[in-house]
Amino acid sequence: MQDAFGSMLLDVLDGRDVDGEVIERDDGFIEPLRETYFAPVRRWPAAERRALRWVGGRVLDVGCGPGRVSLELQARGHEVVAIDPSPGAVAVARRRGVRDVRQMRFEDVDASLGPFGTIVFYGNNFGLFSSRAKGRRLLKEMRPLTDRIVASSTDPHTTEDPAHLAYQERNRRRGRMAGQLRLRVRYRNLVDPWFDYLLVSPSEMEELIEGTGWRIDRIVEGDLHPYVALLT
Repeated sequence: MQDAFGSMLLDVLDGRDVDGEVIERDDGFIEPLRETYFAPVRRWPAAERRALRWVGGRVLDVGCGPGRVSLELQARGHEVVAIDPSPGAVAVARRRGVRDVRQMRFEDVDASLGPFGTIVFYGNNFGLFSSRAKGRRLLKEMRPLTDRIVASSTDPHTTEDPAHLAYQERNRRRGRMAGQLRLRVRYRNLVDPWFDYLLVSPSEMEELIEGTGWRIDRIVEGDLHPYVALLT
């Protein structure tokens, strides 16, 4: 694993001039992103700030990156376990003061980590459920592990970009959800492996979780995006 994402985070932490990573989609679409992974809570999306009140108990921070969510929750008195598959991200989070951070894929979470009051998926990380089938399976597996999930996502249907609309139509023809993305991260000369990432509208999220033991308790909409859903 080249760890393009983790290398970018390490360069930011070490004060190097960083333009951000490039997200590449499997239809050839590319989008450069300026890093916002280190943003203090006052600069978070409005929905993520407001939904922090739903976080209770011991917390699992999934896809923690450099630890922006974990550090804020630690400061609020929560015991936090942070996980990320990127070794660079784990190193950055640890150096920044996240007390319990582990290199781990979301799919490998099980009862060995202990029970949690809340599992948090911020930064659009509901996307880590990847697809309808995989998402339903993982949601069922998570049911004994926690009382609630606090997750952010972006409604893919709000776009008017012809490239995104064409991709969504291609997905439908292939039997995929419209917002199911096949992506990889590039940074300088490094390229991470392809992965699936899922953007859903609130109604699509509700359909996806049906029968998994979860329900949408409430939703906080942001000024733009993402929105945050509380699953109980």
